[in-house]
Amino acid sequence: MIKILKNVLSDQQIDHIYSTLNQGQFYSGKETAGWAAQSVKNNLQWAATPECETELSNSLTHALVSHPQFSTTTYAKNITPFLVSETSNSGGYGNHIDNALMGEEAIIRSDMSCTVFLSDPESYKGGALVMTLNGMDLTYKLPAGYAIVYPSSTLHRVEPVTEGKRQVAVTWIESFIRNGEQREILNDLDLARREIMSTQGKSSAFDQISKSHSNLLRLWAET
Repeated sequence: MIKILKNVLSDQQIDHIYSTLNQGQFYSGKETAGWAAQSVKNNLQWAATPECETELSNSLTHALVSHPQFSTTTYAKNITPFLVSETSNSGGYGNHIDNALMGEEAIIRSDMSCTVFLSDPESYKGGALVMTLNGMDLTYKLPAGYAIVYPSSTLHRVEPVTEGKRQVAVTWIESFIRNGEQREILNDLDLARREIMSTQGKSSAFDQISKSHSNLLRLWAET
């Protein structure tokens, strides 16, 4: 399941992020790529003092988990610290699969990847996030402050940025629900019960769907 989360960051939050980025610098992104991805990764990654990096990552994580659709899309168990990348000068990131295990001090299984867009899409040319599913290419170039969550098992790439700078923040999520099809079923049930509540109130249909949602979550969750 691919999910777009609108307005994860406000304009004020984006301004604060850029102010924080000015306290660090960007270096070659190849240093954090897996051995197979190094040959196709041509971007920069932000670094600063540990305190500054932690403050920025915590701010992004708080904004992400506060989004009303995040929890029922991901059922997040663990989230890696955010990385901020910059792509320009015809740089990009060729086809790759994200590593199955992510992190340094705390290793997590990457069930889902998340990209938070920081740059106005009109400020750069190229740079689309492209996912290949069932032989079809799905292209995403979202407004600043939007995020996209997608399975980490998806073959994907970032097209070359021919003008301007593309800056994004990325993280990886380990879910209590390992199976993506099960996460989608739970998400569908949650959407259905919320619609029933908004149109009919707390009805017997709402109670039955809520019961099924809770019992499936209890059945499938890995703690």
